[in-house]
Amino acid sequence: MKRLERLRQTLVGSPIVKRGEYNYVVHPATDGIPRMEQDVLTEIIDELVRIGKFDQCDVIVTVEAIGIQYVAPLTLRTGKPFNIVRKRRYGLPGEINLKQTTGYSKSDLYVNGISIGDRVIIVDDVISTGGTLRALIQGLRQIGAEIVDVLIVVEKGDGKECLEKEMGIEIKTLVKIEVTEREMKFLD
Repeated sequence: MKRLERLRQTLVGSPIVKRGEYNYVVHPATDGIPRMEQDVLTEIIDELVRIGKFDQCDVIVTVEAIGIQYVAPLTLRTGKPFNIVRKRRYGLPGEINLKQTTGYSKSDLYVNGISIGDRVIIVDDVISTGGTLRALIQGLRQIGAEIVDVLIVVEKGDGKECLEKEMGIEIKTLVKIEVTEREMKFLD
């Protein structure tokens, strides 16, 4: 069987919607809708465990909401705790506010519970423009955390390449796609 065959099969024919000037594929791996089948999720988690440096990290970090469906099973598989960067302020001591700008929105993100010296693996559902990941990497570095690995399920656009150069960090993705108004195709 080809690597990530179930994920690839379910991505083919997924609906494409327009958000401003941005072509957006709707899939359970990136949006949580329609429903995520257990075999697709298992395949994704197996591959993330295989490529990730979980033996070198203290905590797995994601941004709400779709990343949560990956970090919870990763915690169970690796024994590493997870931390969710939230989209609302809690006002806890040490909370860090990040400014996120994506291809279709701007918002605030709030980091709690990450300390100087924490070795983190970032896990997220998709990278396209790199806006969310850029804000998160900058924020974690500001705190003094060490980014051990960055694992993304779906790559589209040039955000990965730009961020790797800009931030001096390797970003690992499971599949790379291109989305036009009419179709989604694999680039890997």
